[in-house]
Amino acid sequence: MLRRGLRLLLESSGTIRVVAEAGDGNELLGAVRAHAVDVALIDVQMPGKDGLSALRELTALPDRPAAAVLTTFDLDDYVSDALRYGANGFLLKDADPAVLVRAVHDLAAGGAVLDPRITARLLPRFRGATDNAHEVQLVRGLSARERQVLELLSDGRSNADIGMRLGLTEATVKSYVSTVLSKLGAQNRVQAALIAQRVAGAGDRW
Repeated sequence: MLRRGLRLLLESSGTIRVVAEAGDGNELLGAVRAHAVDVALIDVQMPGKDGLSALRELTALPDRPAAAVLTTFDLDDYVSDALRYGANGFLLKDADPAVLVRAVHDLAAGGAVLDPRITARLLPRFRGATDNAHEVQLVRGLSARERQVLELLSDGRSNADIGMRLGLTEATVKSYVSTVLSKLGAQNRVQAALIAQRVAGAGDRW
């Protein structure tokens, strides 16, 4: 029922085409291999191979789609694992329909999606489990332009949006993002965004 509701919601936007549905992790991986998928919305809890196991395999594919994990407030540990496995975004199942549609577009454009409610809940846990001083030094090691890119990236901006705001081509932004991820030791945009938010939360002005 959730899948059917999501499909109807997304396709009714007139701008998104749902190419496949999957009832478990194995079907998900098969669908990604069989279709040209730009974005995958993955439920954490699925029968057989669960969403996190599928995500772990999905992120290892050479041409993997952007992947957002659907979760609920009482599944914080799953969100933490999804972050380590390379999820590009986190969405709550009760998100407003317009938020879900916009999230799919942002993910397809290379952006990261972080529901503010999830971020606010998780940051204290990650802040306590990481070395803020080390992360501050990593961020300070970025060039001025790279810090600008990181700041916009942490707001969930897509490459096209960042380029428009900074007067850069999308290809140039993509190069900057790759450099920022490498310098921060982040696997993806979501991890980089959380680093930026932790540093900002520690009171550092970059």
